[in-house]
Amino acid sequence: MTAKVGFDALMHQVCVGWGHCGSVQAGKYVHVTDFMPDSGTVTATEFAEWVLIAEGVADAPLTYRERWLSRLRDAFVEHMGADCVDAQRMRWQSK
Repeated sequence: MTAKVGFDALMHQVCVGWGHCGSVQAGKYVHVTDFMPDSGTVTATEFAEWVLIAEGVADAPLTYRERWLSRLRDAFVEHMGADCVDAQRMRWQSK
């Protein structure tokens, strides 16, 4: 079995590890990948905010948001190797 790397590893940590797998909002399933652009750059902060929006907790208490934004940004940098990456790198690699 090949170890997950990059975006796959990031999403494994975020979803499997932390349970941030998206949510149903207004009758539609929403996932962090729904917010990612096809081109340009994605920052760690944008990614972290999109995860919370997809979870439906963007309006959660500030202490909750700050804790998760920090963790999510750190995970992004750890797995993506920088705090800003090309949007094309934010794609699933494993099938």
